[in-house]
Amino acid sequence: MRLTPRARAGNNRPMYVVAFNGSPRRDGSTAILLQKALEGAASRGAETELLHLVDIPMSGCLACYSCKKRGGPSFGKCVQADGMAGLYARMERAQGILLGSPIYFGAITAATKAFLERLFPYFHYGGAPSSFPRKARVGFIVTSGADAEQLEKAFRQHMELCRMILQRVLGPAELLTSTDTLHVEDYSDSVAEALEPLVPRKLEHRRTVFPEDCRRAFDMGAGLAGDSPPG
Repeated sequence: MRLTPRARAGNNRPMYVVAFNGSPRRDGSTAILLQKALEGAASRGAETELLHLVDIPMSGCLACYSCKKRGGPSFGKCVQADGMAGLYARMERAQGILLGSPIYFGAITAATKAFLERLFPYFHYGGAPSSFPRKARVGFIVTSGADAEQLEKAFRQHMELCRMILQRVLGPAELLTSTDTLHVEDYSDSVAEALEPLVPRKLEHRRTVFPEDCRRAFDMGAGLAGDSPPG
């Protein structure tokens, strides 16, 4: 694809938008929406990349505070030598960052939580709120098997807290939710009597509503690669 002027980030380089999939499913609803968002960014001429956190060897924060020691050799950096190092490098290069997670057992996935914890080296308790090199645009995509009303009632506070962490550390962050997702179409061989009656509704939602969620994700990605700098 020929790069348009609006998609160039400086030094005549294309804008770069990176997406992190916090779902263990590489082709599930979360991954599909992230891919649609990247297609939106690519439509503006951006270079894009999708990474699956399940493939990245990393742990959560160790609370060692090495990244906060004033004048220390690791100030502003994580001392853990694992796969997160490559993710830091990608984020610091990116003008747009996408993070996606399903709601599993009442919260974002463990991989997504570990990713958020590992943003702690950029976080400051005093002075400027973040040492992240630039203000990136951020898109946060959350999927859930709950319907829209249930998601809003049970998980709004949790989702908003995650969005606020991304915004405080990386830059202005937008939330996109997609509900009534379906793991499988046949629960007959599973101990899931409460879920089986929901399958027809979820299939209809997938047919009629999910395409609109994909369109919104595309628009989100296009916005990440927009003309004006983030606020």
